[in-house]
Order: sequence, then structure tokens, then C-alpha cells
Amino acid sequence: MKLLLLLLAFCCLSLSICEEKYVPYDYSATIECLGNPNKPQYNGGIIVNPELQNGSQGWSQLGNVKVDFTESGGNKFVIARGRNQSYDSVSQMVYLEKGLLYTFSAWLQVSQGNAPVRAVFKKNGEYKHAGSVIAESKCWSMLKGGLTVDESGPADLLFESEDISAEIWVDSVSLQPFTQEEWNSHHEQIINMKRKGAVRIRAVNSAGEPVPNATISILQNRLGFPFGCAVENNILGNQAYQDWFTKRFTVTTFGNEMKWYSTEVVRGKEDYSTADAMVKLFQQHGIAIRGHNIIWDNPIYQPSWVNALSVSDLYNAVKRRVFSVVTRYKGQLAGWDVVNENLHFSFLESKFGPKASYNVFAQAHALDPKTTMFMNEYNTLEQPGDPVATPARYLQKLRELQSIHMAGNIPLGIGLQCHFSTPNIPYMRSAIDTLAATGLPIWLTEVDVAAPPNVQANYFEQILREGHAHPQVKGMVTWAGYNPKGCYRMCLTDGNFRNLPTGDVVDKLLREWGGLSGQTTGLTDADGFFEASLFHGDYNLDISHPLTNSTASHSFKLASEDSNPSPSIVFRV
Repeated sequence: MKLLLLLLAFCCLSLSICEEKYVPYDYSATIECLGNPNKPQYNGGIIVNPELQNGSQGWSQLGNVKVDFTESGGNKFVIARGRNQSYDSVSQMVYLEKGLLYTFSAWLQVSQGNAPVRAVFKKNGEYKHAGSVIAESKCWSMLKGGLTVDESGPADLLFESEDISAEIWVDSVSLQPFTQEEWNSHHEQIINMKRKGAVRIRAVNSAGEPVPNATISILQNRLGFPFGCAVENNILGNQAYQDWFTKRFTVTTFGNEMKWYSTEVVRGKEDYSTADAMVKLFQQHGIAIRGHNIIWDNPIYQPSWVNALSVSDLYNAVKRRVFSVVTRYKGQLAGWDVVNENLHFSFLESKFGPKASYNVFAQAHALDPKTTMFMNEYNTLEQPGDPVATPARYLQKLRELQSIHMAGNIPLGIGLQCHFSTPNIPYMRSAIDTLAATGLPIWLTEVDVAAPPNVQANYFEQILREGHAHPQVKGMVTWAGYNPKGCYRMCLTDGNFRNLPTGDVVDKLLREWGGLSGQTTGLTDADGFFEASLFHGDYNLDISHPLTNSTASHSFKLASEDSNPSPSIVFRV
């Protein structure tokens, strides 16, 4: 008897499995300044009187400040005015529990101009930052953040701004606690919706009749979600390293080899031989490469000869550098980190003025118009207390770059480095939510953890899980490639390429996500059907029937919902 294999519905069907007993997570964020605030998320959660409908109920003053409960156009809110210290504020006492994950949001306005405003929880004399926004006058801005605490107890919620001349207006406040089980259920829901698809296979004989109890074996050859690790040139000629790496990862970033200080050590003498060799190696293995980086805005990471140049000569050197590296690798990369870390640093701006980064992005885009151009910044997710790189500051820079119009809009991407110490996972998620409201692709570009050995691997796993389960994160690269001189902050292996605990985390997650040649097996039912929920990726399918010794094989790709669904396939053996 001959078998026919019918592959049906390779589309990415939603398999949402979110138990009703869990509170669903609201991934939405508003990045526009609105005439009236939206309703509080989760109806305010544990905040008393979140919409200020009941006047001062639940609210008080903190510090030397006058607090007014007022109304405008039917909207009730509270104003903190006459502030003398940054922390003079309207406040509400809440009880925070260890082990819970809190997501926070509020709508804010200031009386004049614009000013950064932070949400802070004061607990046992310590100030824990939960998030910030650049509040404006005459419209309302949404602040979204989050926090956890190390011990249970009361805390004072307050709103802080260094601009003490500004009144702070507050409305639609929410603080929602989640258990770890609820948080994990959010991961599961998004993974089923965004990272997996349903495959339905039917085995039939030559007469079109169903064949029950046929053996189905589905082997994943390649992970669909881009997941990788940075490398340096010590991978060249090191077969053990190459074998370990190519077995696991689908994307990489060169730690140094594409940077200006590596390719032009001596002015006018460019040498791309090492970068070229690395590009060739990874292209041979089908591993994507992120271009890192065109220019680094940190003054200490320029070629040594740059500081002696006049402004005019430097301008020409920068233009030559952009032209040289971008045209060399045009169309070969998964994205460019264009002006690295230019929220924290301003080398170009100090020389050429405030439009310097804009001009580099514009030039790079003109030279390589189809490749995504990334900002790449640290502390946007890692440190809610860093005022330089908050999501609001990141958005400011993005809006400037989005005004570039050369043969259409510039394809921009959001690069978030993720050099963590102790991760604030609720804040990490909320910050991604805010940036995700742009609709731009988000990558976690340099993930690592500097923490004591007893918690490092656990923190690393938390961060990777959170990134993988966010619907707008399109790829992740860890910054932990092996270097015999020492890894930057974290290694995945020892010098013999045996996994360290952090490497074990990578393998554990790859197995969960279908990598490392994950296999799904089963038997067709009485009607000849076999169904499976699989992670996106490339697969080999084998089907056999023990009574007939008939076998069939097929390769297929299960793509994300953004891709075209695979067609139904029928073939004979």
C-alpha cells in the first residue's frame, strides 16, 4: 500500500492557553501626549481612588508641597504645586509584598514646558525607581514601569522631578501585582500566539483513505526566532569553538572586528581581513550577522589618530568611515548599529553639532537602504534610575531619526544592550512595552549579567525568557562569547567549550524552544491525522507505516504570522 502525505494548515494558528484564574497582562502603552488621560490599567489595581473621582481619598502630600484635587473638562486629577524639593509630591501608601511582580502606570502632566518625572516608591528610607516619562504641559503622558521588593512592607508612592518650578499633575494611576505563576502564564500565552504555529498532517493511502497508526517524526533543523552570541576573532581556526557555536546559534555580532578602531588602526590604511574572514565563516554556516558598529559615540573608543584631527579633517574621516564599512557589507547584514550609545555619549555632536548622529544615520541608509538601522543603547532596560537612557529619552531620539526621508522612510530598529546586574523584570517588560508602541522591531543586542555566581545563571535565564516572550522582541544576542583573555562580563563556556552554568541555561532554553535538533514524534489517529504545536523554524518530516514498510520525507518551514503561510503539500511514496 502506498502512502500519501498531506500537510495541512502550516499557518500560525493562535494557540492561546491562558487560564482564566490568572490576571492577563496588558502589553499596551501610549506614547502620544493626549488631551485626556486613558483609564487606569487594571482599574487601578491596588491603588485607592486611582482616577481621583473621590477627591483626596487614599492620597496625601509628601514633603513641603501644596496638593490640590481639581477638575477640568469633566476630568478629575490632583496637582502638586509649590514644590521646594524634587521629591515634594502627592503620595499614596501601598503595601508591597516580596515575591510579587508589580506593573505600574500613571498619566502625568506638568504646568509649563516639559520635564522628566519619575515614579518612585520610598520604602525603609530607600528610593526605588519604577519608571519615568517626559511630561508635557497642556496634554497627558503615560508613564509605564514596574518593580519588585526584597522584603514585604509599606511604601510611599511619589512622583519626583528635578524641575521644582513645575507643578506635577497626576491621574489614572495603577499598581497591579502578579504572582510568578501569573507572570509565567503571560510568557506561555505570548509564546503560543507569537512563537509557535499549528501543524496538521494527514496520512492517506493511494485511494485517499486515511492511514491510522502511521509513525510521524518531526525534527527541527533551525530555530525560527533569531538567537545568538557575540564572538571575537579567536573563533577563526578554532574548530571546537565553531562546532559549539554553530550547533546552537543563528545570529552573531562581532565584538570588535568591524569597529573603526579595528579596521583603520593607522589613518588611511584600512584592513578588513579579519572581519571579512569572520563574515565568510558565518555565511558558510547560514548564521546572520549584526553590523556592530559604524560609529561609536564614546570619545574613548575612537581610533587613536582621530583626536589629532581638525574638525574639517575629522568630518571627512567620519564620512569615509561610514562609506567604507557600509558599502563593504551592504546587503549582507541583519542590521547596523549605526551610532553606538549616543544617548550616553556625544563625541560626534561635540564636534559637528546636534545633527551629527542624524547625518550618519542618513548617510548609512542612503548607502544600504534595505538594511535596518539600529540605535543601540544600554540601561534603557537595566537601570530605571539612569535618566539618560530612559524609554522616554530613547523615544525622543527615535523621533528625530524618523524624520529622515530618503527614498522613503528609514527602516529603524530598537537595540537594547541588556548589560544587567540585578534585573528588575517588571520594569524590563514595561520598558519594552513603551518602546514597542512605536511598532519598530526590537532586539536585545548584548545580553549578559554581572552578578555573584550563585545567582548569575538564574538572572540570565529570567532575562532571556522575558525577551523571548515579548511579542515585539524580534531577536536576541548574548554578549558572552569565549575569549582566552577573559570574557567581557560573562562566559558561556570554559576554554575547552564545556558549558558553564550560563551555557547550560542557553541549552535548556534552546531545547524548550525547539533548538538543538528538537524532535516531535507520534502516531496518526483513526482518521489519519497528527497535530502538533511547533516553534517557528525549519523542519524535516518523516512518516512511516510498519505494516507496509512505506516511508516518506519532507522538509518544511513554519514561519511567523508575518510571513506567508506554507502551502498544503501532497506527495506519494
